[in-house]
Amino acid sequence: MQLSIKSVDSASPPEARAPGHSARMVIPPVDVAEHSPFLLMAEDWFAPPAGFPTHPHRGIETVTFVLDGELEHADHTGGTGQLGEGDVQFMTAGGGVMHSEMPGPGGVQSLQLWLNLPARLKRVPARYQNILRSEAPAYAHEGVEARIYAGKLGDIVVAHASTWPMTLIDLKIQAGASFDAPIPAGQRAFAYVLEGEVALGAEKRPTKAGDVAWAVPSPGGDGDDALPARAATAARLLIFASPIIDEPVAMGGPFVMNTKAEILEAFADLRAGRLIQ
Repeated sequence: MQLSIKSVDSASPPEARAPGHSARMVIPPVDVAEHSPFLLMAEDWFAPPAGFPTHPHRGIETVTFVLDGELEHADHTGGTGQLGEGDVQFMTAGGGVMHSEMPGPGGVQSLQLWLNLPARLKRVPARYQNILRSEAPAYAHEGVEARIYAGKLGDIVVAHASTWPMTLIDLKIQAGASFDAPIPAGQRAFAYVLEGEVALGAEKRPTKAGDVAWAVPSPGGDGDDALPARAATAARLLIFASPIIDEPVAMGGPFVMNTKAEILEAFADLRAGRLIQ
């Protein structure tokens, strides 16, 4: 079925955070139960001396999309990587991770999504995987270019590199062209418009650069739904979809668990050196 758009939100304006670093919330960490498994998404512009030195996480996954520049990752498991424009990093914090994200010499513009994990997976071992732009299959047809980092599009199937299943498609549409983005039935989906103007959903809801459009999940079933997109101008958008996690959400700093007690436990484990055993 063709999905409708439930709401359209606008990303906040970028704000200076530190020398060499500005950022904005694309998806703020509010109404997290309504949006789960999508908890938050931040857009950062940072260059030396700014960066994110070694810091902890537990109970989530991060999905980082490099829009411009170069990002360098390292974590306690030995996972390392240099990501350039169009590369994506999937990191499962699980039971605990210590990692850093630092800009290359010329700086970086990145998007980072926090993807929730269900209670049964919140303590899985940490892991890390890159999907480079050159490795992501591409689709092109009649004014549409799509690059698939996770999910499926026709005969193209890309296994998700995250622990929790998800779809991630980078979509470019020329003015006047249209595309039905495949969304697995019953999953939560949203689109973040990076450039241009595009009408989304069955009712052709107008959206523009900086907008986040949330689709109404279907009742579920077999096969795929479709999120229709028709470009009013040349446009680029990222489309995300993932199974809904209908569980309590407790957030505390870098940790996301199901209860406040588990958040306090995570901080205690961090102080005691048990987070990354």
